[in-house]
Amino acid sequence: MKAYLRKLQVGTEGGPVPDRWINNDIKPIEAGRRTWEFWTFHNYSLVVLNSLPGAYYHLGFPVVNRYVWGMYGSAFVIWNRILLSVVWYGFQAWIGGECVYVCLQAIWPSLEQRIPNHLSASTGTTTASFMAYILFMVISLPVIYIRPHKLKYYFYGSAATILVFEIVLLIWSLATMGKAGFGTTMAASNNSQDYGWNIAFGIISTIGSIAAGILNQNDYARFARKPRDAVYGQVFSFPIYAILCSVIGILVTAATQERYGSAKWNLPTLLSAVIEHGGSRSRAAAFFGGAALIVSQIGVNVPGNALSGGFDLAATFPTYINIRRGAYLTALVSVACNPWKLVNTATTFLAVLSSYSVFLGPMTGLMISSYFVINRRKIKVDDLFVGNSQSIYWYSWGVDWRAVIAWVCGTVPSLPGFVGYVNPTVKVPLGLTHLYYICFLTGLSISATVYCTLHWIFPVEAIRNFLECAPPAGTLMREYRERWDRGDNVVTDVIETTKLDSVSV
Repeated sequence: MKAYLRKLQVGTEGGPVPDRWINNDIKPIEAGRRTWEFWTFHNYSLVVLNSLPGAYYHLGFPVVNRYVWGMYGSAFVIWNRILLSVVWYGFQAWIGGECVYVCLQAIWPSLEQRIPNHLSASTGTTTASFMAYILFMVISLPVIYIRPHKLKYYFYGSAATILVFEIVLLIWSLATMGKAGFGTTMAASNNSQDYGWNIAFGIISTIGSIAAGILNQNDYARFARKPRDAVYGQVFSFPIYAILCSVIGILVTAATQERYGSAKWNLPTLLSAVIEHGGSRSRAAAFFGGAALIVSQIGVNVPGNALSGGFDLAATFPTYINIRRGAYLTALVSVACNPWKLVNTATTFLAVLSSYSVFLGPMTGLMISSYFVINRRKIKVDDLFVGNSQSIYWYSWGVDWRAVIAWVCGTVPSLPGFVGYVNPTVKVPLGLTHLYYICFLTGLSISATVYCTLHWIFPVEAIRNFLECAPPAGTLMREYRERWDRGDNVVTDVIETTKLDSVSV
């Protein structure tokens, strides 16, 4: 059995020998793999504030959380992110399957008759749709194989493809809407007394939809060629493209609403309507539109979910799993989530998934406050790979209880509103509902405040001593980068030394 397990271990690939806390994919990224530039981050937007540890220390999300929650405590956050990666991969893959379905439907408009349905109505799907989903999963496999530091070229192609598609779609929808004009999407009035709160809820919901990406964006920022590439690439692109995509989506939906009888917010549904109501030219246009969406959907799903799951699984089982194995495992397990049923029938589950920022906001607050306030941007990187009390981030039995309390304090106030949103039959006071509407910001703020307060009242002596003796943060970051770029296995040496010391004791 031991010999068999040794064969399953991941290779060193010029990096440290894998053990419980490290392998080549979760160690700090050296210059050879720091290939993401300004335009890479420009094409793959995230939010900046929580990416700085990755940009400057080149550490991934699982390792960063070791100094926040403790060496073992970080597993709580990591497993939450693994769960989200699996579920979101399945969900996004099903949407990708809808895009494949459009291409097949454009070739064979009678697709449902060509492929008889053998699935029960309770599944919420048909055999043809399920086959399209499987095809998308297969198409995605080669992209998953690509190492993260080599993915930037796919990002360039994906971003260019979807940008051209959206511009063409907008021009077509506006130029051909005729006298029918815009539908009620643009003209409907809103008489709600909670108009302002609804706007706030819309903004926070948008943030919540990318909350999982905000949480683990250090996994991507660590590949930055220079820290400023990650910072500036995201600062400029995120607000511009978020607003641009939203405006285009509203205009296209409104311009086609009268033509097709209802608002088609889902792009594959809109393209299917184009096929059903048009001739051969419309079918050709829909085919290329579906192909563009497939390229874009892979560009979202692989890095955002497959690789995220790969990073986290590699950090959880570094001896046997690297990023590539973890990414394929994420894709495989996602099938067990029955995404076809989640999308088409499980409305409650989707409501929970879309509102998961109730739990992720406080986690993000802990990471930001720990980096900027508690550790003052000074991280003792070597100790993040030492799994015993000799690490300054060991806290109490490997868990920082301050983080646990702070996370609970940030989560609990939003739970009543969260329950009321998921289950409308539960009556919740209006004030708690409004609190839920801004749950990401309140959870982040409360957790950050409680965490800093607890560290101020109950300081960690080892961390305090390190901060007093360490050089300025900028100097420390530069020293670490120079060590890694020289190929020094300092982290591995520290781990081996600690093991020897433990044996001696």
